[in-house]
Amino acid sequence: MAHSAASGFKKVQIQRDDTTFDAYVVGKEDAPGIVVLQEWWGVDFEIKNHALKISQLAPGYKALIPDLYRGKVGLDVAEAQHLMDGLDWQGAVKDVRASVGWLKANGSQKVGVTGFCIGGALSIASAVLVPEVDAAVAFYGVPSPQLADPAQAKAPVQAHFGELDNFVGFSDVAAAKSLEEKLKASGVPYEVHIYPGNGHAFMNRSPDAVERRKGMGLTDDDEDAVKLAWSRFQNWMSRFVSP
Repeated sequence: MAHSAASGFKKVQIQRDDTTFDAYVVGKEDAPGIVVLQEWWGVDFEIKNHALKISQLAPGYKALIPDLYRGKVGLDVAEAQHLMDGLDWQGAVKDVRASVGWLKANGSQKVGVTGFCIGGALSIASAVLVPEVDAAVAFYGVPSPQLADPAQAKAPVQAHFGELDNFVGFSDVAAAKSLEEKLKASGVPYEVHIYPGNGHAFMNRSPDAVERRKGMGLTDDDEDAVKLAWSRFQNWMSRFVSP
């Protein structure tokens, strides 16, 4: 019987300031932690697929998805756009910080942050703004200059972009190149990888996610790029986050 992505996740409540949010945790106890940040859809099947995969990468991680949208999920592009437009980005960075703190209080000696789309942007922002972050890996997203300047990054950053991504200023090649210049200035270890022939959200490989991308006109299909990106991810996290 096929397991749904929901299998194995434990729901926890995390407090920050005067708000509490749900988070979904999967993986080994006392393993290094990785905060996994959602796309504009919210905490949906695909971000859970990613977190499950990350938890199973050698040497084994404890992956935690904070619910930045507080329970809301976008079922189509218009809803996702609306949810993203309503996101309090500074508040989301605080959610990330609280999530990193929760993992460190619950057996993870080091904690990395990764994310996709808006989660990618927040991963880079957290490398700048959250001192407790030990490394970041961002997929196709950069923070606005108002939120965070990557030239001020304090933790190692690896970033992945699709060459055909047309979200101008957010995850297109120009945004990737600009990010690279700023990371160079930061002095932290960094890598910026661009995948030829790939569009936005190219890591989303479950059948439902592939259909969803097609519905957005994203028809590139490159399993080799996905494997390469995951192997780079694994190398980065094992370098900076695994004990």
